[in-house]
Amino acid sequence: MLNSVIWPVVTLGGLAILFGIVLAFASKKFAVAVNPKTAEVREVLPGANCGGCGFAGCDALADAISSGKAAVTACPVGGSELAEKLAQIMGVTADATEKKVARVLCGGDCNNAKEKYEYQGIEDCKAAEALAGGSKSCKYGCTGLGSCVKACPFDAIHVVNGVAVVDEEKCTACAKCVAVCPKNIIELVPVSNEVRVLCKNQEKGKDVMQSCKVGCIACQKCVKVCKFDAIVFENNLARIDYSKCTNCMMCAEACPTKTIYANFNNRKKAKVIDDKCIGCTICAKNCNFEAIEGELKGKHVVLEDKCVGCGVCYEKCPKDAIEMK
Repeated sequence: MLNSVIWPVVTLGGLAILFGIVLAFASKKFAVAVNPKTAEVREVLPGANCGGCGFAGCDALADAISSGKAAVTACPVGGSELAEKLAQIMGVTADATEKKVARVLCGGDCNNAKEKYEYQGIEDCKAAEALAGGSKSCKYGCTGLGSCVKACPFDAIHVVNGVAVVDEEKCTACAKCVAVCPKNIIELVPVSNEVRVLCKNQEKGKDVMQSCKVGCIACQKCVKVCKFDAIVFENNLARIDYSKCTNCMMCAEACPTKTIYANFNNRKKAKVIDDKCIGCTICAKNCNFEAIEGELKGKHVVLEDKCVGCGVCYEKCPKDAIEMK
């Protein structure tokens, strides 16, 4: 009776030891080398797992960064501060990249855009679009049913009066809202740019006016007034080339339908620092608005009523004698 109990226990114990030895040997024999920096990188990543970096999550991004397959600036959530930490871990230099934010390029809220019908279906933008492009007369405009709101993991976008609005302080440029928008009216743009065209309608001016009060009517006044060739006109629609835009905001002033939005509260003016100015006239020569006066080797002055805050003189001044306020 005792033997019938002991032998099975001994047998199972022996098999357990044997399997343990085999597994230990296999774990060493077939072990995959792990980059020691992966754990360090993963530790400083925010853990949002938003996918904005293009990888499945923070674990995947940590592996990609540590193996050199992704840049230390790949995480849109952490920004420049995180990039610096990752650069120190990886022993590289973090390139300075300006923060981007999502912006909804549509001004067709309930006050401006006409409705074709009353939608009473699923609260989903794609579902509404399947019904004649949505309830709004403008088939290019924001559906306003909040698919982007549901997709945002940072509570950075909300529907206000029929149009999605981004909270730029919360936005991490993860691009979740961009991917889910069926109208393709959400774009990632540099946060410092204060000007945007709030329209995606490619129809002719007359048709645009029938569906929305603030749509682009293809008058091209913005193109004519821009002195930096920063307004591109394609398919009856104005578009801003942010690589050329200087935030002079002249296009917004000229737009008759107020389709072009500019944050005029943040418009700056140039000012010459007298103690530093050597009268080289470089600022005056580069000003497209004739807003700077002064003789060669004499102190220069900015004419505030003409200055539009484009900042070209600030960038060109060799003595840092101009400040933007």
